[in-house]
Amino acid sequence: MNGWQRAAGWVLAWALAAGCGAAWLAHKRLQSLREVFDTDARIAHRLLSQRMVQHDAVLGTLALLQPRQPASGQAPWRQLQRLYPQVLDVARRAATAGEPWPETWPPGMAEAERRSQASGQAELALADLVRGRLYLVQAGLPASYALLLDLRATIPADEWPLPPATSPVRAWLALGGQEFVIQPGRAAAHGWNTWSWEVSKTLASPSQPLVLYLRQPLDATVLPWTAMLGWALGCALAVAALRALLRQRVARRRAEQLLQLGQVARLNTLGELAAGMAHELNQPLTAVLSNSQAARRLLAEDPPEMDAARQAMGQAAEQAKRASAVVGRLRRLVERPGLAPQAEPLDLGQAVAEALYLLEPELRRRQVQVMVQAADLPAAQADPVAVQQILHNLLVNALQAMDEQPPAARHLRVELARRDSRLMVAVHDSGPGVAPEMRQRLFTPFATGRAQGLGLGLTLSQSLAESMGGSLELAASAATPPQGGARFELLLPAAHGPAPAVPNAPQEPLTP
Repeated sequence: MNGWQRAAGWVLAWALAAGCGAAWLAHKRLQSLREVFDTDARIAHRLLSQRMVQHDAVLGTLALLQPRQPASGQAPWRQLQRLYPQVLDVARRAATAGEPWPETWPPGMAEAERRSQASGQAELALADLVRGRLYLVQAGLPASYALLLDLRATIPADEWPLPPATSPVRAWLALGGQEFVIQPGRAAAHGWNTWSWEVSKTLASPSQPLVLYLRQPLDATVLPWTAMLGWALGCALAVAALRALLRQRVARRRAEQLLQLGQVARLNTLGELAAGMAHELNQPLTAVLSNSQAARRLLAEDPPEMDAARQAMGQAAEQAKRASAVVGRLRRLVERPGLAPQAEPLDLGQAVAEALYLLEPELRRRQVQVMVQAADLPAAQADPVAVQQILHNLLVNALQAMDEQPPAARHLRVELARRDSRLMVAVHDSGPGVAPEMRQRLFTPFATGRAQGLGLGLTLSQSLAESMGGSLELAASAATPPQGGARFELLLPAAHGPAPAVPNAPQEPLTP
C-alpha cells in the first residue's frame, strides 16, 4: 500500500466520523425544531378554539337570558362590541313579531336561523374568509341574535406563540375553498434543499368548523453548521492525532527491530572479527613461542650462564603462551558450537516484505523505486534471524551503491524464484556495479570498495548462508534494472514440508 492509499484510508475514516456526527447533530436540531413546531401548533389551535367556542357561548347566553319585554334605552347586547374587540356588529331579530334581519346583513341569515332552531346552537350564516368576516346566528325566543366577527381581531396577539414579524411559520384558516392568512411566515426558496413541515387541525367549535393550517419551511439554513463544522474539525484533529500516534508506534517498533537486527549484526560481525583475529594471530604467536624456546635453549648452551637473557626470553615465552590461550578462549566463545542457528520452514516472500518494511523510511528518503517479483515458492529451510540479517545487509549495500545516481535512476529489484532444487532471493540495484578488481576478493574479510566500510558485511552474510546449507554469490552479469548495477543471489534449501501459499506479486514498482 503506497502513501496515497494510506492517506485515502485516513480521509475516509475522517469522512465517516465527521458525516455520522454531523448527521446526528442535524437530526437533533431538526428534532428540537419539530418539537417546538408541534408545541406551537397545539397552543395556536387551543387559543383559536377557545375564541370560537367563546362566540358560541356569547350567542347562547344572549338567547337564553334575553328579557321577554324589550329593554328601554340602550340594550345590554349593544355592549358586546366594547367587551369583545372581534365583534364588529350585533343584530337582533324579534322572531315573535316577524321582523326581518337588517338589510346590511347577508341573505343567508334566515336559513342559518332555521338550522339553529333545529340544532339548538349557533350556526354559521356566512364565512367571508377573503375579508376575514364570519356571520353567526343563534335562534331564540322572543328574539334571535347574530354576530359579525373579525377574524383578524380574533387572534389573541398577546398569547399567540408565533411572532408574525420573526416566525418563519405560515398560518392560515381554511373553509370551503377559502383561506384567511393569519401570518405569511417566511417563504422557502425553491430548490433541491428545501422541504417543510405542515399540520392541520379543525377548530373545536361546531358553528365555526375552520381548519387551522401551519406550515414551517425548512432549508439548509436551519442546520447547526457551526456545531457540525466544529465536529468535523474535531474529528480531523482526532484522526490526525491517532495517525500520528500510530505512525509513532510503527516508527518505534521499526526502530526497535532495526536495533535488534543491528545488535545481531554487530555480534556476528564481532564473531567474524574475533575468528579472523584468532586465525591471523595464532600462527605468529606460535612462531614467537617456538623461537623463544629455541633461543632459550641456545642461550642455555652457549654462551654460558646468561641469566638475564634466559629470564627475558622465559618471560616472552610465558606471555606468548598466555596470548595464545586468550585467543583460543575467544575463538571458542565466538564459535559457540552449542548455539548453531536453528533452521525452520520460512516464507521467503514474508521475509523480504519484513526487510523492506524495516527499510521503508530509507527507501522513501532516498526516493528509490522498488519492484518485487515473487513466484509460487515452497518454504525455505533456514534461520529467520540469519535470513533477515543477510537481506538487510544486501538491501543496505544496494541503497548505498545508488547514492551517486539521480533519484529517477534509482531502481531496486527483488526477485524470488526457484533455482534447481534450491530457492533463490536476488537483490539487484541500479548502481555502478562492482569493479572488476573487487570481484575476486568481494567476500574476503576487510575487503571493501567504500571509504567507511569494514569489509565484513558480505563475509558475514556468506558465512550465515553457508551455515544454513545455502550460498551467497555475485551474479556474473546484470541486465536489469537499467544501468546494470550489481545482482547478489542468496540460495537456500527448500523445506521438506508443504509450503505456505504465497500470492504472485505484480511486477509493478512500489513507491515507498
